[in-house]
Amino acid sequence: MRPLGVIGPLTRDVVGNGEPRIGGGAWHAGRALRTLGEHAIVAAKCGLDDRAGYLRRLVALGVPVTLASAGATTGFSFSYDAEKRRTMQVDAIGEPWAEDELPAGLLRRVEWLHVAPVLRGDISTGALERLAHGKRLLLDGQGLVRARGLGPLRLDPEFDHGILRHVTILKLADEEARAIVGEGDFEELRSLGVPEILVTFGLRGSLVLTRGLAEPVRAHPVDADPTGAGDAFAVAYLAARAAGHGPISAARRATALVAALLADGRRR
Repeated sequence: MRPLGVIGPLTRDVVGNGEPRIGGGAWHAGRALRTLGEHAIVAAKCGLDDRAGYLRRLVALGVPVTLASAGATTGFSFSYDAEKRRTMQVDAIGEPWAEDELPAGLLRRVEWLHVAPVLRGDISTGALERLAHGKRLLLDGQGLVRARGLGPLRLDPEFDHGILRHVTILKLADEEARAIVGEGDFEELRSLGVPEILVTFGLRGSLVLTRGLAEPVRAHPVDADPTGAGDAFAVAYLAARAAGHGPISAARRATALVAALLADGRRR
């Protein structure tokens, strides 16, 4: 089977009053891929000052990686309440991914690709179109509804809906889905025209939407830092779909992986 692919910016995260640490979809998905033992390629981007340290962390994952660097690394500070609801602040904004930075190996070799922007505009419509050629894309909805600006993170539905014509699977956290449908039913997300949509609810599991199905998938709560759980869920779902599992089976397998990763992190 051809390798899975992951592409997205790395971030500099400060959780609570902790020390800055590496984050972003490419990092958290890479950790999940190592746990799964999947053959994969990870492409990431960060700021120039973080390149050396972040490259060492990526290489230690044991999967083939490429790392572009320019400008600053996107930075977030955030905290969680007792129910793991997150409050976020954008502290720095990295440079968007240019089409000429897209790695040839990723473009040539993968068929299933997790695209993990952290803010709107991280990956342009043109770059996404090029990534989508001959591939099945899972897009993290952060890159649709997270406005590109400093200060408290702002979600809004003012994104280019044309970008979704290149997307096979769309993953949205529940607050991101609410930014699109407002007080409407989540099944209204079908109007976006994406064949498969995943809405994640943290400790409460997820909802799988296809053209003929709306199926909740329950999770077993784990009392641990949930940072990166959505990225792990997305890439585990993608791996299961690539292996031939249907959407519900894939969501259940992804849920189990996330629980295992969170439990492992809690023990360390």
